Amino acid sequence: MTGSAQGMSRAEHAQPGSDLDSEGTTMTASTTPRTSPVRGGARRDGLRRRHRTENGVVAAFAAPSVAWYVVFTIGPMVAIFVISVLSWRGLLAEPSWAGLANFRTVLTDTVFHTAVRNTAVQVGLVLPLMIPPAFMLGYYLTLKPTGHRVLRVVLFTPALISLSAMGTVFYAIFQPTGMVNITLEAIGLGSLATPWLANPDTALFTIIAVSLWSGIGYTAVLFSARLASVSPEIYEAAELDGCGHWKRMWRIAYPVIKDYFGVLTMLQFLWNAFASAGVVLLLTNGGPGSSSTTLSFLVYEKAFVQSQVGYSQAVGVILFAVGVFSLLGIRRLFRQNY
Repeated sequence: MTGSAQGMSRAEHAQPGSDLDSEGTTMTASTTPRTSPVRGGARRDGLRRRHRTENGVVAAFAAPSVAWYVVFTIGPMVAIFVISVLSWRGLLAEPSWAGLANFRTVLTDTVFHTAVRNTAVQVGLVLPLMIPPAFMLGYYLTLKPTGHRVLRVVLFTPALISLSAMGTVFYAIFQPTGMVNITLEAIGLGSLATPWLANPDTALFTIIAVSLWSGIGYTAVLFSARLASVSPEIYEAAELDGCGHWKRMWRIAYPVIKDYFGVLTMLQFLWNAFASAGVVLLLTNGGPGSSSTTLSFLVYEKAFVQSQVGYSQAVGVILFAVGVFSLLGIRRLFRQNY
């Protein structure tokens, strides 16, 4: 009777919604709501629809940029390779298949050999004479000396001058009666005066000097912008260790921005190897003879002056290949090893 009474007592005190086991122990039912399979499937479908909508919006915004890149970057690159195997005597003439004949003509042309040599000399002199001094100027700007804001504007100004205006000014400066020769005579070095642009021995170096003048300033400003992100605490610690500015610049700042050093080196390489034709055209027109002809100018001259479009694009393909391997080499040289 006692056990029966206890069981009945437990049953009486059992909470609503609870069960009793075989021994009368109360077993509380789970109150966790159960998700209906239908409701869960609807939620997943909603998420899928939302993701599809988001992807569609992203694709709609990206489509114009992708189309622009394909039409104006990939398209011309493909056209260079196609035209290089065609015999095309002028833009209005009917092209015909030439195969590798253009490349054979290019590789045996003495003017092409001269252009390769001139381009190698230009790039080989401009990069070491521009990048390290620009880096040092950029470091100097980060020290914020008196008048550093004015100096920054002065250094960047050449980049704001149009190519035609710059060419006109330097064409006048390097004339036999121009400012350079007048200055040399005024300081007693008149024996060095020469027709700089008409002398085969100096024409190319005149173009190199103009490239240095136009590029070193804004490269220094770009370096200063990157160097400004280096923590001042690093310089302070180096100063406490007795490091002067030279050691701080090359042993601390340079390793930190080594990758950016490589980026600016690649940009200047691209400019001098691929985009210097305008300077050559305005100052020397590739002369005297072919003494200042570069590969980029040769592409222009063969296509638009001599109407040898296939030849010019064969040079373009060779220049493209050289550029790709050179950029890979520069990237490897300045790659950060973290």
